[in-house]
Amino acid sequence: MKINYKGTLLASDEAFLPIESRAFKYGDAVFDTLKYTNQKLLFWEEHYLRLMAGMRILRMEIPMSFTLEFLEEEILKTIKINDLENSSVRVRITVSRKMGGLYTPETNEVDYLIETQKLDSYFFEINENPYEVELFKDFYIQPDLLANVKHTNRLINIVGSVFAKENDYQNCILLNSNKNVVGALNGNLFIVEGNTLKTPLLTDGCLNGITRKILLNILKKTSDFEIIETSISPFELQKADELFITNSIVGIQPITKYRKKEYTNTVAKNLVGKLNTVARFGKV
Repeated sequence: MKINYKGTLLASDEAFLPIESRAFKYGDAVFDTLKYTNQKLLFWEEHYLRLMAGMRILRMEIPMSFTLEFLEEEILKTIKINDLENSSVRVRITVSRKMGGLYTPETNEVDYLIETQKLDSYFFEINENPYEVELFKDFYIQPDLLANVKHTNRLINIVGSVFAKENDYQNCILLNSNKNVVGALNGNLFIVEGNTLKTPLLTDGCLNGITRKILLNILKKTSDFEIIETSISPFELQKADELFITNSIVGIQPITKYRKKEYTNTVAKNLVGKLNTVARFGKV
């Protein structure tokens, strides 16, 4: 498997990370993960704009060459060299500040790295296997602008994932410092109560998820649900009819159990069909 490091294609098992890499030493990087299927980057423009917004928030210098078309070409070049053009692929692009400096960088110029990984599923599919979650309360997300960014400092997500694995949970729900629900370890959270569908506010510290954004656009064009972006207490989780997680690779993942409460997945099943339609045709 080859990776794309600053436009040069390298064997992943031979690639090395310089000891002075700021991504390695300080987590001074942003990244985005997206899905390629049917010879198409799904929701590429939305992912690109989020990546650029993250770079601006971290005060990185965006090169003039970093156009939508340039990065798409670099991604497709990486997919092609790995003979994955006719596959479903997870694509990750990481942008880090160039080497030099301590906490204060010597420059705000950037490097980039593109990685690809073959996936089994071409479309978004509902996983109906048992999927139990629990609150992760060892650490909390700060409800600020940085929480919306996909930066590479993901220690809360990592420690939470270890906690989930140790306790046989499939995922954990993250809370912010105000003890409100933020999302899951690897995506955004939606709560279904009757005809009301809720999701945490960006200002509460949830990730600015692309699938979250697409689903909200889909739902706002139907009269099936009342859509509310709001602060959510953990107590509301056990009152819900459904809970599901969204991200760019899985699409929609229903939660089957939280503590003693078990959930249905009727709404999730309905929405995954709509999400696949938008992914295929590009229209909400």
